[in-house]
Amino acid sequence: MLDLAATNLLSPAVLCFALGAAAVFLRSDLRLPEPVFAALSIYLMLAIGMKGGVELSERPLGELAAPMAAGLLLGCLIPLGCFALLRRFAGLSIPDAAAMAAHYGSVSAVTFAAVTAFLDAQQVPYEGHVAALLAVMEIPAIVVAIALAQMPMLVSASYAGGGGAALSLRQGAAPSEGLAGVISNAMASKSVVLLGGGLAIGVLIGPTGMTKVKPLFVDLFPGLLCLFLLELGRLAASRIGDFRQVGLKLAVFAIAMPVVHAMLGITLGEAIGLSMGGAVVLGTLAASSSYIAAPAAVRLALPEANPSYYLTCSLALTFPFNIVVGLPLYSAFAGWLYA
Repeated sequence: MLDLAATNLLSPAVLCFALGAAAVFLRSDLRLPEPVFAALSIYLMLAIGMKGGVELSERPLGELAAPMAAGLLLGCLIPLGCFALLRRFAGLSIPDAAAMAAHYGSVSAVTFAAVTAFLDAQQVPYEGHVAALLAVMEIPAIVVAIALAQMPMLVSASYAGGGGAALSLRQGAAPSEGLAGVISNAMASKSVVLLGGGLAIGVLIGPTGMTKVKPLFVDLFPGLLCLFLLELGRLAASRIGDFRQVGLKLAVFAIAMPVVHAMLGITLGEAIGLSMGGAVVLGTLAASSSYIAAPAAVRLALPEANPSYYLTCSLALTFPFNIVVGLPLYSAFAGWLYA
């Protein structure tokens, strides 16, 4: 277990994040040009979507129906709960709470790899289609979080636009139009278009079509991810002073919420008939926090959000907690539930 933790915590991507942070403390002038960073964000969103779509294309729909529904449900409920909690008890602004909600509702591919390795080492069987859950659970939370961030802007615009629109929202005469507008705006954001479009492309081209673009979207992915996280580490460290203002509350959130989400995911997995191993995977995905897809999406859709909050919580707190403490804890809970 310690070897697994060390392997994940000392991966090139995590170490590049640490290097970017160290550059700030060393007062280095290291930084990526903004156009390069934006291009990397676009590349990562498209690559993640395409790889997830290829995973889905290899699985029969009937086999995926119940797990996909469970994954979608978790991907919508978790960001809603996180947003409300962070707004009420941590006092975060709307963009910051939405950015955090996107990270904790989305999932970590590295944590997924860690839980499958953990189950393999423990000789605990799990369904072969659990990899598809990674693709299904990556996007919904980002859409929900962007919608939550845009909702106040829509309300403000409605109030400013005239009495009729304001009265409509105030009295609830036509809330569906407001909600439809928020969802439409969220779905049209660059990050969601890239993720969703990439997912659709991956489903359509399948593994055969993916081989044609594999050198760009698969082989180069780890290296370009390192560059992306290098700049994210610099951004997070440059605003670490902001984290101290709400540090204790966010630290408690970053440790406690993964446990709550894991128990919710494992319980849901048991309810839909997954094996114990499959439920542990679902629960661990629910407990994980994205530090690849969500940061890239938030950077594009919510540039005003403070990266020191969501990156410190996701990568410096939740990720190592899940790897070192979470996996055996979630497995033990599943063993008790399935006993």
